[in-house]
Amino acid sequence: MTGADPLRLYRTVRLIRRFEERAIELVHAGQIVGGIHPYLGQEGIAAGVCAALDREDLVTGTHRGHGHVLAKGADPARMLAELCGRVTGLNRGRGGSMHAADFGVGVLGANAIVGAAGAILTGAVWERRRRGAGIVGATFFGDGAVNEGMLLEAFNLAALWRVPVLFVCENNGYATTMPVDGAVAGTIAGRAAAFGMPATVVDGQDPEAVREVTAAAVARMRAGGGPELVEARTYRFDAHHTFEHQVRLDYRPPEEVAEGRSRDPVDIAGARLDPAARAAVDAAVEAELDAAVEYALAGPHPDPATALDHLYASGLTARTGGG
Repeated sequence: MTGADPLRLYRTVRLIRRFEERAIELVHAGQIVGGIHPYLGQEGIAAGVCAALDREDLVTGTHRGHGHVLAKGADPARMLAELCGRVTGLNRGRGGSMHAADFGVGVLGANAIVGAAGAILTGAVWERRRRGAGIVGATFFGDGAVNEGMLLEAFNLAALWRVPVLFVCENNGYATTMPVDGAVAGTIAGRAAAFGMPATVVDGQDPEAVREVTAAAVARMRAGGGPELVEARTYRFDAHHTFEHQVRLDYRPPEEVAEGRSRDPVDIAGARLDPAARAAVDAAVEAELDAAVEYALAGPHPDPATALDHLYASGLTARTGGG
C-alpha cells in the first residue's frame, strides 16, 4: 500500500496495538520468556512508513520491533509463535522478540544491538541495487542510537554511495530511562546535515502524516536521490521493557505520561473512519489475534538437541563441547 487508504492504515495500527497487548498478557502468563519491549504508543510510525513501501522493499528494526515486522506484512500468528519460542514461529523459535525476521516480506530482522540495524540495511540495499533491483529500504532506530558510531557510519556510507535508505528515528524522548535532552547535543534531524542528507521532522502519532512524509521521501529516492532521515516524534505509552511491570521504575512524571497518552495513534487513525467501519476492523483484528494465540500456544518448543543447528550457511553442524 503506497497510496492513502485510511481503512488499511487504521487496521495496521490497531493490529499492532492489540498484538502488543496480547503479547504482554502472554509475558505475564509465562508463555513468553524474558519479556518484551512494548511498542504501545508508537504504532503510527511503523504503520505509516511501511504503508509507503512496496513488498520488495527492505526493512530493519530495533529491539522494540514487533510493529515494524507486522506493518511490513508478516503473519501475526507466526510472529506470536516466534515470541513464544515455538518451532512454528517465523524463525523456528530461535529469534524471539528482538530478532524476528521475515525475508518473504522484506524484513531483514529486528536487532537488539542499538544502532546496528542501519548498517545492515545500508549494505543490503546497496547490494540489491548493484544487482539491478529497484528497491529502497527503511531502517528504524530510537533516539538512544543517534550517538552510536555504527549508525553514523551507516549515514556516511549511505550518503557517500547514494544508497536509497530512509533512516527513521523513533524519538520517544527516552533512551531506556535517559531523557533525550540529557543525552543528545544539538538536534537529531540536524545530524543528517553533516552528511548532506535531507531531514524531515514529523508527528509520529499521526499515521497518515508519517505515510505522507515517507511517500515523498521514497519517491525522491526511487528517482535517484540518496538517503534521507525522518525524525518521528512520538511517546512510549508503556514500559521500556516488561520487567518494569514488576520493578516500577520512577523516571517519567505521571502528568507527562498522561499528556503523552492523550494523543493516541489508534484514535487519530480511527477518527478518520466511519464508526461502523472502525468497529468492523476491531472485530476482525480480535478474531485474527484469537486465532494467533491459539496457533502460537499449540506449536512445539524446539528440540534442545538441535540448539547448534543453523550456525553455518553451509549446513555444517557445530561440534559439541568436550566433557
